[in-house]
This record gives sequence, structure tokens and C-alpha cells, in this order.
Amino acid sequence: MSCVEDQITITSIPGLRVGHAQDMQALTGCTVVLCEGGAVGGIDQRGGAPGTRETDALHPMHVVEQVHAVVLAGGSAFGLDAAGGVMRYLEERGVGFETRHARVPIVPAAILYDLGLGRSDVRPDDAMGYQACLNASSDPPAEGNAGVGAGASVGKILGLDRAMKSGVGCAGMQTGDGLIVAALMAVNAFGDVIDPQTNRILAGARQVQGSAPGSGAGLFADALEVMKSRPGRAPLGFAPPPNTVIGVVASNAHLTKEQANKVAQMAQDGLARCIRPAHTMLDGDTIFALATGEVQADVNRVGAFAAEMVAQAILRAVRLAQPVSGLPSYSSLNSV
Repeated sequence: MSCVEDQITITSIPGLRVGHAQDMQALTGCTVVLCEGGAVGGIDQRGGAPGTRETDALHPMHVVEQVHAVVLAGGSAFGLDAAGGVMRYLEERGVGFETRHARVPIVPAAILYDLGLGRSDVRPDDAMGYQACLNASSDPPAEGNAGVGAGASVGKILGLDRAMKSGVGCAGMQTGDGLIVAALMAVNAFGDVIDPQTNRILAGARQVQGSAPGSGAGLFADALEVMKSRPGRAPLGFAPPPNTVIGVVASNAHLTKEQANKVAQMAQDGLARCIRPAHTMLDGDTIFALATGEVQADVNRVGAFAAEMVAQAILRAVRLAQPVSGLPSYSSLNSV
């Protein structure tokens, strides 16, 4: 796990805190972004294999305007239980949407599939979600194999044994007029992760199981090249593992609910720049947007910067991941 003390991150936005909880034996975990004072929320979900909770409330024409936390979890659909622990934490502190009989915390959540690593019978649950809240801090979040990134992997077109370890990454920026835009992304893609500046694969499906460090350009199979060799057929000759990239983009901008949804939509461009292929039927690819409302800002600026931060966060997620359970990582293959 790694973090940079002076970097701009999602926790640089006043009112936002991030907490991780993970089981490194089971290789699964969850991450919570707390916004206890409320933040306008939006969402954009692409790809054919999503796992989500409380996301309809974020769309326009629904009564709820603000959310109080966002949960990102491993464990496939089982991991949605972690949101219950976050709701319990918030309810204990009187945080929630005011109804006649109770304050109901609004806690959207999305999951990724990490059951192929570690133990498939251990998943994020109510207790882990609660613990992530207790761990929440305004410090820069840990990256790599932390929280929801504990069991994340990429490049699974040739199966999990040819994949590489990924994780969770953060990126942020601040403009001269005080606008902060940041992203936190958990990268568990079916495809390869590409550096958009060089078009070079940083992490993805490997040509040969157990490829040695220093193998150079021949290390990667290249998901698109594999697809070319399988015309008219499914990408895999066996049941492919579900995947997905999930994350949160946040800003201190004053946005409407419709504008927050637009920012989430534009932020998906950053995902598409770095992951090839993106938004497949084997990915869920869900991005939440949060806006805390302190700074007046044009939605086009916020969305453009959000896409850039998503791309940078994805690259950090793979560069900072550590090898586990026989899967190499970018850091291990580039350490020699």
C-alpha cells in the first residue's frame, strides 16, 4: 500500500473522508467515501455485468438530492452487504435523509468480482463496511492492495492464471480558482491497462503462464490481438470471470443532480482511455460523482478534469499494486 502525503486526492475536498478495510488472507475488501454533510450525487454505469445498490436514487427525477457515503466493495454481489454497515455507522451519528420516522442514510454501492483470488467464501459484509467507516480519514488514502483493491486483477481474457494484480488508485488536481477534482478508482478489468501517453500495456493478459520479469514487449498477449484470433466466437473458450472497474469522482463544485450525472458520464472517458477493451459484457464499469458545492464551476470543466483524474487514478492502481497469490504486478515485473 502506498500514498503520497502532499498529493491532491479525493480527501483534499473538505467534507470527504475515505476508509479502507480488507482481509488480506481472503484477498477481498471494501472502501467507503464518507460525505456525512451530504453531497450531490450522480452515476454513470456501462458494461454488461454491474453489481450495484441504491443507484436509481441518483438519477434525475428522483426525490433524493444528496448522498452520505459511497461504498466500493469486492465479493461480487455478496459484497453489497458492506453498505449495511456503512448505513449503521451513519445512523448512529444521526446522518441521513429526513423522513417522518427516521433519518435514512443514502449509501449507493458498487461491487467488483474478486472471488477467484484468495477465499471465495469470505466477502465484505456489514462488519467490514462498519470497520471501513471507523478507519475513515481525511489523510490521502492508501493505494494498491488496499480496501476494495485487495483482490483486484486485470487482463483476464486468457484466464485468471495469465492475469496481473491490480488495485485501487487515487489522483486529483486543483485549479488556480480553487476548484478541486479528484478520483478514486478500483481496477478489476477484463481488458488490459494502457498508458494513453505511450499506448504501451502496463498490465494485462500475459503470453505465457509464469512469464519471467524482464520479458519485455513480448510479455503481453494484447487482448485485442487475442480477439482477432477468435472471429465469431466468445473471447474465451470457457466461462469468463466477471470483472468491473468501479470508482468515485468528486469535486468541490456547486452542481445540480443533472450536472453530477453529466460529470460521471464524462469521467467514463478516462476509463476508456486506459482500459482496452472497456465496457464489455464482462465488465460493470460504474462511476459515481460527488459534488460538495463550495465553488462555482462550469460543468464542462469539471467533467473534463474528472476524465483526466480517472485515467491517472487507474494508472496508479496498477503501478502501486503488489503481487499476490501467484499473480505478478506492474511493480514486480519492473523491479529488475
